[in-house]
Amino acid sequence: MWSKVDSYIRKYKLLDFRELYLVALSGGADSVALLVMLRENGYRVHAAHCNFHLRGDESDRDEAFCVSLCERLGIELHRVHFDTRTYAELHKVSIEMAARELRYKWFEQLRADIGAAGICVAHHRDDSVETVLMNLVRGTGLRGLCGIQPRNGFVLRPLLDVSREDIEAYLAAKGQKYVTDRTNLVDDVMRNKIRLNILPILRELNPAVSENIQHTAEHLTEAQRVLDGITELYKNRKLLDLNELTKYSSSEYIIFEWLKYYGFNGNQIGQIMNAETGSIFTSPTGNDLLVDRRRLIVEPSMKPMKNMVIPETGKYIIGDNSIKVRYCTPYISKKSHVATFDSAQVHFPLTVRRVEVGDRMIPFGLKGSKLLSNLMTDLKMTLFEKRRQLVVVDAQGIIVWAVGLRTDQRVAVTERTTEVLEIAFN
Repeated sequence: MWSKVDSYIRKYKLLDFRELYLVALSGGADSVALLVMLRENGYRVHAAHCNFHLRGDESDRDEAFCVSLCERLGIELHRVHFDTRTYAELHKVSIEMAARELRYKWFEQLRADIGAAGICVAHHRDDSVETVLMNLVRGTGLRGLCGIQPRNGFVLRPLLDVSREDIEAYLAAKGQKYVTDRTNLVDDVMRNKIRLNILPILRELNPAVSENIQHTAEHLTEAQRVLDGITELYKNRKLLDLNELTKYSSSEYIIFEWLKYYGFNGNQIGQIMNAETGSIFTSPTGNDLLVDRRRLIVEPSMKPMKNMVIPETGKYIIGDNSIKVRYCTPYISKKSHVATFDSAQVHFPLTVRRVEVGDRMIPFGLKGSKLLSNLMTDLKMTLFEKRRQLVVVDAQGIIVWAVGLRTDQRVAVTERTTEVLEIAFN
C-alpha cells in the first residue's frame, strides 16, 4: 500500500523529508495506519490526540491507546481535552461542528508552536466518496462534487488514493491493533447512513463504484481549476461588465463566484440575477451591490456621515478627506478637487455634507437653478456616486460647490473679485 500512498504524496507534493509534520491521531484504523506508515518511511512526525469527552469511558480508552502506541513507536504525543458539549451550546452549533472547530483550531495552534510544516489527517478514498454523495443529496455546485482535496492550507491528506479496505489489510498484515469508534457503526447521521446502507447497495450494482466516483471527482476537480482560473481574472474587480462576459458560452458561474467573493449568499444572488437597473443589495459581510444596466458595481456599505461645520479658514479632516480653506489672490481653479470663489459672496460658517433630496444650485455658466439630482444624472453618475456626492453649503444656504462637479454662479470669481476663497479637497 505504501507505493500507492508514496505516489500520491509525490503527485501532489504533500510532504518533504526535511520537515516536521503533525499527525492527527484518534486511535482508529485510518489515523494509526497513517502514523505508522509515515514513521516507518522516514518522515519526522509528532502525533496529536483530542479527547472530546463525548463517549464516556470509550473516549478515555482511545486516549490511553494513543499514549501506549506513541510510547512504543517513540513518537512525541500532544494531547488536549475539550468540553465539547458546552462549546456547542455556547456557540449554537452541532456537536459535530463543535468538535471540528475545536480540533482544527488546536491543530493549527500546535502546528505553529512546534514549527511543523503541515497537519496530516487520515481521510481516505471512501471518506471522499461519502462526501460527494452527501453533497449530491443536499444539493451542491461543481465544487461540492470534487470531494475531499489533498491539501487545504496546512491540512494534508496523504491517504486519499487508498480505501478503508486497503488500510485494514495493511494493519492486519503488520499485526497492528487500533480502536473502533462504535458511533460509526450506527446509521444515525447522514454520513453513516451512506456508509452503512447506500454504498453497499451501489457496490452490488458495480463493485468499483467508489473508485469510479473518486475518479469522477478528480476529473471535476480539474474542471474546477479551469473555472477558477477564469474567475480569478474578475475576482478583485469592483465593476463587472456583463457585456464583457458574452465571450463565454455561459457567464452565470463567473457572476456567481464574483458575487460570492463579496459575501452575497445564494438567495441574494438569485435576486440579483433578475433585478432591475437601480436595485441595491447589501451582503452580510458589509458590501453594497448596484445593478446598473448591464453592469454590477460593488463597494463597501456606506457609513453614516456627520455634517462638518467649517467656521473659518484652516485645515480640516472629514472621513478620509482633508480639506484646506484659505484666502488667496484672484484666480480661477481648473482642478476638480480645488474650487475658487469670490470671498465677498461666501459666508461662514460653511457646512460639508452629503447631497440631499431637493438640493438645488445655479451651476456656473447657467442662469437658472437646477436640481443636483438632475445634474448628476446628466453627468451619467451611478447611484453609488450620487449617494457619495458631497456639497459645501454656506451660512445663507447656498450650495457653493458640488464637490468635484460644479461651483455656483452666484459665488463665482469675476473681474471685480479682489480676494478668492479657495477650498481644496485632498
